[in-house]
Amino acid sequence: MVRPNEEVEALLQEYADLIAITGGEAFKARAYEKAARAIGGFPADVSHLDAAGLKEIPGVGRSIADKVVEYLRTGRVTAVEERRARIPAGVRQLITIPTLGPRKALALYEELHISSVDELADAIKAEKLRDLKGFGEKTEENILHGIALMRRAGGRILLSTATETAEDIVAGLSGITGCERCAYAGSLRRLRETVGDIDVLVAAARPAPFMDALTELPATAEVVAHGRKKTSIRTVTGVQVDLRVVPPDAWGGGMQYFTGSKAHNIRTRTIAVHLGLKLSEYGLFETEGGKRVASRSEEEVYARLGLPWIPPTLREDRGEIEAGLRGELPRVVTERDVRGDLHTHTDLTDGLTPLAEMVAAAAERGYAYYAVTDHAPNLYMQRMTDEKVLAQRERVRSLDGRHRGMRLLHGTELNIGPEGDVDWPGDFLRGFDLCVASVHSHFNLSREAMTRRLVRACENPHVNVIGHPTTRLLGKRPAIDADLDEVFAACARTGTALEVNAQPDRLDLGDEDILRAKGRGAKFAVDTDAHSIPQLAYLRYGIGTAQRGWLTPDDVINTWPLGRLRRFLRKPGAD
Repeated sequence: MVRPNEEVEALLQEYADLIAITGGEAFKARAYEKAARAIGGFPADVSHLDAAGLKEIPGVGRSIADKVVEYLRTGRVTAVEERRARIPAGVRQLITIPTLGPRKALALYEELHISSVDELADAIKAEKLRDLKGFGEKTEENILHGIALMRRAGGRILLSTATETAEDIVAGLSGITGCERCAYAGSLRRLRETVGDIDVLVAAARPAPFMDALTELPATAEVVAHGRKKTSIRTVTGVQVDLRVVPPDAWGGGMQYFTGSKAHNIRTRTIAVHLGLKLSEYGLFETEGGKRVASRSEEEVYARLGLPWIPPTLREDRGEIEAGLRGELPRVVTERDVRGDLHTHTDLTDGLTPLAEMVAAAAERGYAYYAVTDHAPNLYMQRMTDEKVLAQRERVRSLDGRHRGMRLLHGTELNIGPEGDVDWPGDFLRGFDLCVASVHSHFNLSREAMTRRLVRACENPHVNVIGHPTTRLLGKRPAIDADLDEVFAACARTGTALEVNAQPDRLDLGDEDILRAKGRGAKFAVDTDAHSIPQLAYLRYGIGTAQRGWLTPDDVINTWPLGRLRRFLRKPGAD
C-alpha cells in the first residue's frame, strides 16, 4: 500500500501543478513542490503528526501543514478541489505527457480545444501547433517523443512501487493459517526496472483461504478473476496482482516456473526434454511414467537439470545457462558486499536532511565509509558557493569516524557542461576526496557532441565517477544519444567509474549497458544519490540492476576496502 507520506507528496505536487496552470505565483508553486519532496522524503509517518509536528519538516509552513491535516482527516483538501474545478479534465490528462508543461497544455486546450493525448498526436501530425506562440517544429518533436515514452511505458510501474505493493500483499497472506511459504515471483523477482503485473505464489494445502483473502485485502480495489487455481485483483494504485497456490512439495517447481523469464524457461525445458524429463510449474517429471523427480526447491530442480542454482536476476537467457553448464556463473554483487555509498546529498543543496543526520543514518546501515557529494555551483538553482562547500568540508572532517568508526569522504557532484567542462578549476577540485560528474542540462546535443562531452569528462583527472550516465528518467525522459561504447572505453582507459544510480526512476546505467561496459573493462559505483534518509534504502534497486548486468564485487568500487578505493580515486594527473 502507498505510504501516507507518498499520498501527501502526490497531492502537494498536483497542487503545485494546478497553481502553475492557473497562472498562480511561481514562488508559491515552488513552495508546494519543495514541501512535497520534503514530506515524501520524511522518515516518519506524517499521518501521526499534528499541524505543529508537520511544521517541523523543512519547507512546511502553517498553510501547507493545515492542508495536510485536512487531507489526512477527510481525504480531500478544499483548496485543491477548487483548483481542480478550474482546470478541464483534458488539460490534466495532457500534463501527464513527460515533455509537455502545464502552461503549454492549457494553451493547447484553449487555442485548439485539444483535451486528450490522441487529439494532440493527431494535431501534431497535421502541423496545427506551429502557428501557436511558443510552439514550433522542435516543440512538436519533443511532445511526440513524450507521447511515445508514455505509451511505451504502458501499464508498467517502477520497480520500487511494485516491490512495496508486493511486500504488503506477501505480508498479508503470510499470516493466514496454513501458509507454509509466500513470495513474489515474475519480473519483480528478477528485479526488472519496470514491472507489469505482480505474481505472488503461496505454498499451502488449501488454496481457498488465500484466494478469498487476496480479494479482501485493504489494497484491493477490483477483483479481476477469482478461481481455485488463480485469483487476480487490481490494487487501488491500478496494479494487477496474480495469485497462485501450489502444494508445499511443489514450491521449487512453482517458483522456478513463475519467476521466468520466458526465454530462460524455454532453455530449461529444452534441457529437460533432452534428459527425458518434463518441466512444469509442479516440478520435474519423467516423460515415461510421469514420476516426479524434483520439485521441493529451486536448487533441487536446477541440480536435476545439471545446473547450479541461478540467481533470478540472471534468468534472461543472456548466457547464464551456458555459464552454469561450464561451472562459470559469476558470484554477483549483493547489498552485503557494499561498504559505502559514494553519491549522496544534504540540505546544503537539494537534499532534505542535514549532514549530521544523513551521516548517522548511513552509519546505522553498517557502512565503513560514506561520501557527501552536494551539487556544484553550475547547477544554479542550488546556489552553491566556494565558501559553503569549504565550510561543509570542515564539518565533514569533524564528523569523520565519530559514528561507529565510519570514515567520511568529502566530495561533490559536478555538472558536465556542453563541452565536457566542469564547475571548478583543477586546483579547487584537488581538495575533494572524490568527484562525481553528471549531465544535468543540454540533453539534445548531437551524438558526436554528446560523446565528446562525456569522454572529455572522463579524461578530467579529477572526475572519478560519471553519475547517472545516460540521464534517463524511466517513462519520462529518454537516454541521451551518445556512442556509449566509446564512453565505456574511455572510462576503462582513464580509470573513471560508471555509476549505477539506484534512484528507482533512473536505475542508470541499465542492465544491458552495464553488460556492454563490463565487456569494455569499466568499473562501477552502485550509489543511491540519496536526498533523504529513506532513500539510502534504494541501494537494493541499484544492486538488483548491477546483478542483472552480471557485476561481481570486484567490478564495484564501493565494495572495496577504503585503502583500495582511495588508490582508485587517485587518477593519474590529479596531483
